[in-house]
Amino acid sequence: MNKIGLAGLAAAAMMTAGFASMSTASAQTGFQCEPGETYIMNVMVSAHPYWVPVYQGFKQAAEAMGCETIFSGTPDYDIAKQIASFEQDLIRNPAGILLHPMQADPFIEPINRAIDSGVAIVTFAADSPDSNRTAYITSDNLAEARFAAEEIVAQVGDSAEYAVLENPGQSNHDLRVTALIDYMEANYPNMKLVGRQATNQDSNAAYRATASILQANPNLAAIWIPEAGSAEGAVAAILEAGADVLVMHADVTPTTLEHIKAGNIHMALNPNQGIQGFVGFVATYMAANSDMFDPFNDYKVSGYNPMQIPFIDNGFAVITKDNADSFDLNVYMEGRDPN
Repeated sequence: MNKIGLAGLAAAAMMTAGFASMSTASAQTGFQCEPGETYIMNVMVSAHPYWVPVYQGFKQAAEAMGCETIFSGTPDYDIAKQIASFEQDLIRNPAGILLHPMQADPFIEPINRAIDSGVAIVTFAADSPDSNRTAYITSDNLAEARFAAEEIVAQVGDSAEYAVLENPGQSNHDLRVTALIDYMEANYPNMKLVGRQATNQDSNAAYRATASILQANPNLAAIWIPEAGSAEGAVAAILEAGADVLVMHADVTPTTLEHIKAGNIHMALNPNQGIQGFVGFVATYMAANSDMFDPFNDYKVSGYNPMQIPFIDNGFAVITKDNADSFDLNVYMEGRDPN
């Protein structure tokens, strides 16, 4: 290598070191909350175990930046009640809210009004894409559906009967179901969809629906479910019927985890919840503090928040009998503050 090349490398190394130093200084001074600066995470069905690791990630990011957090929402599966809880959150005057909207359209006006009042809004796991929220954090639901379809075919063959349960109206669940069906139709036309029923995350409804599908279709080979609550009821019906049906679902609960360990559920595709919460907090903080950076775009003349991120993929994990112990929520929460 000639001297000019060596000199260039040396200069590049010095510039890299300088940028790293500037980045560290910026992180120390910029990513810090003012005293009392508070961020809220709002969900529906607030007692669901899914939210626990998400909020832990949310809190870990907040604590690293000296921020306050509140967990909020409604214990009910009720859009009106979740919107009411969101309205109550706004009274607290938070800097930002990380929101899981139960349904997209009913939240458009509340989200836009909150942003107009100065509260940053970021969505996660489910979206309200026609609102003015600044970012959306989730796992890639299309990738989950493709993975599930390929795994089902790998296990039961490409000329079998399958069924799906669904939760219409929640964006991520809708995608997980419709994308799998579309993928099967496009790539495995001999796979036959013989059952499709809405169970709306209700394990009892899922039990009844699965029992009905099994009775009408004794050759059912596989079932795909977009969330874990319905999977609990589905696997109970399959075990009671003594049927040989491959069960795959998204998300995980302590109950479905035990079924995975026992071999009653083939596998679960679980969003990386802690990353979802951690990155969700950082995105919400940046939306609330967008003046900390100056992006190369037209936000000054357009008048919008420059921190626009259409989609952040937090990834997903594949849970099987082999790695199920890593997803034990009780072990994860040992020594942690749940509040």
